[in-house]
Amino acid sequence: MSVAGEIDLYTAPKLHSALTSALTEDQPLRLVVDMTGVEFCDSTGMNVLLAAHRRAREYGGDLQLVGPRPAIRKVLQVTGLETVFTVVDSPAAVPGQ
Repeated sequence: MSVAGEIDLYTAPKLHSALTSALTEDQPLRLVVDMTGVEFCDSTGMNVLLAAHRRAREYGGDLQLVGPRPAIRKVLQVTGLETVFTVVDSPAAVPGQ
């Protein structure tokens, strides 16, 4: 799944809906969220990603964040979420891609 632009209070519900649709308990999967096009992500967006990560784990799957820009990676580091999510530097580095 590719995400672009800003993930904030206004756009987070759309992302939440897309992630929820992609994550079902019928088929555990590894969901890769390509964030190379994301320019900004506030706490609302981080909470949506965290909820999707939890849901993926509950279903026996995983959620990976790929290519977050430096500002977003900094937020992940400061909040400690970099240790929660699997963060990959580029789409080419994702195993099985």
